[in-house]
Amino acid sequence: MLSIHRISGCILACCLIAAAGTVAQAQDAAPAKPAVGTPVPPAQVYGRLLGGMEKEFVGAVEAMPEDKFNFSPTAVMSTGDFKGVRTFAEQVKHVTEANYYFFGTLSDADMKAKGEAIGKLTTKAEIVQALKDSFALAHSYVDGITAENAFVMTANGTRAGQATFGLAHMMDHYGQMVEYLRMNGIVPPASRGGGM
Repeated sequence: MLSIHRISGCILACCLIAAAGTVAQAQDAAPAKPAVGTPVPPAQVYGRLLGGMEKEFVGAVEAMPEDKFNFSPTAVMSTGDFKGVRTFAEQVKHVTEANYYFFGTLSDADMKAKGEAIGKLTTKAEIVQALKDSFALAHSYVDGITAENAFVMTANGTRAGQATFGLAHMMDHYGQMVEYLRMNGIVPPASRGGGM
């Protein structure tokens, strides 16, 4: 016959194992949405928007094969005016450079040098890395947006204004890149299901 201590020990062990699984599952779950009326820090709002845009944008860039990186609609379209449009790689490099403008604090001379360096990139690996570096800078920038400084005028505008314009700019070019992917028979990762 089992002793009461042995039974209690077995029950306690089972409870601990079950609790450990529940805690691990809760840690993996997304944080709860704040209640209506709860103030949310600007850095958190912009950080979430930027994170979603980064996932879609980088996913689209990585989906384009390297041999199609210099694709532009001029080569395949018989109608419409596509003269002078950017190639896929040029779209990515343009957004990479713009991220340094919208989310950076570079001087005009340093910005020019950064743009020239980005313009010289040729391989997919180099371009993707530069893009990821620009997103790291952007995250650092939005992490510094507070309720106190969001709408204080700086040399380039307000921090919130710069971040908003930077996000809108990315979305514009993301839409163009999605068309380039689809013209090459590639479904953008964000459109394959699974959500953000």
